[in-house]
Amino acid sequence: MGKLDGFAKLTFAEDTPRVTEGSAAWHRPPEVRLERVQADGYLRVLRPDGLARLAAPWPAACDHDEVLVEIKMAGDHVDIGEIKRATLRRLAREIERIYACEPLWMGEEPLWVVAPRLPSWLYVARAPERFSPGCYRVGPSPFQFLWIAANELPLRDELVPFLVARSGQALDEFAWWVAPRREVEWVISMLEYLPMSPQTREDLLRRFARSDDPEIEARRQWILRALLADSPEVKAQLIQEGIEQGLEKGQEQGRLTEARAALRRVLARRGLALSAALEAQIDACSEPATLERWLDQAVTATSAEQALA
Repeated sequence: MGKLDGFAKLTFAEDTPRVTEGSAAWHRPPEVRLERVQADGYLRVLRPDGLARLAAPWPAACDHDEVLVEIKMAGDHVDIGEIKRATLRRLAREIERIYACEPLWMGEEPLWVVAPRLPSWLYVARAPERFSPGCYRVGPSPFQFLWIAANELPLRDELVPFLVARSGQALDEFAWWVAPRREVEWVISMLEYLPMSPQTREDLLRRFARSDDPEIEARRQWILRALLADSPEVKAQLIQEGIEQGLEKGQEQGRLTEARAALRRVLARRGLALSAALEAQIDACSEPATLERWLDQAVTATSAEQALA
C-alpha cells in the first residue's frame, strides 16, 4: 500500500496550493518519538477566507490554523482500533504543538479522516452527522473530528485530493471524470497506483494516456518503459490484457496501437484534424494492413477524410 498512500499524499501536496489558490498548504509532519506516532500529514491554513468559498470540507478548516489528516485508501483498515490510533497521532501532534509555542498553545487539533466510505460501526460507537455530501461530523468529541467519505463527494476540481481515496465504481467514475482534466504524466501515475477496474484502466490508457504532441508522447513512452522495468508483474498484466502499447512487439495489440499512434502523428503534423467519428474509426480498426494503407494515404492526402478513405 506504500505507493498507493504515497500517490494520495503527493496529490494532496501538489493540489492543495492550486485548488485553494494558496489558502492552504500540505506538510509532512516530523515523527514524534514514541514508537512510530506519525500522521499522514497536516493542512496548514494560510488564508481562511480563501477556503470559505470552496466545496466542503474545505470551509470547515477556516476556524483553525492546522488540521491533521489521516488518509485511508481502498483496502486500508478503518476499524475502531485504527481510528483510535489516528486519535493517538492527533493527540501526539497536539502535545508537540503545545511545547513548540511560547506562550503555550491551548488549542485543540482537528482530525479529518479521509476514506472511501463511512464504516457502519461508526454509527454504533459514535454519532456521525452529515453536514454536506460526503462530509460528516463525528461526535461526541472535544475536538473537530470529520469523516470525509470520498465515494460520496461531488466531482469538483478542488476536491481531487480527497477524491483519490475513492473505491469501486465510484473510483472508476472519478477516473473517467479527471483524466481529461490532467496532464498525461498524472493520468499514467493514477492508472498505476489507484485500484480501478481493469476495464476502466485499459480504456483510459487507450483514450487519455495518449498525445499528438511528440514531446509529451516521448515522455509518456519513457514513463511507461520505466514503470514496466520496475514492475514485472505489471508488465505481465498489461500483456495479458492486451494493452502493452507496443512495448512488446510480438503482441498484435501492441502492433495495432503503434500503427494507430503513427497514423495520428502524421495527420497531426500535416495539420489534418480528426473528427470524433474519424477518431472512432481509427480506434475500431483491427486490421494492420488497413492502418498501414491509411498511413500511406495520410502522407499526401489533403484531408483526414481522404486519408481514411
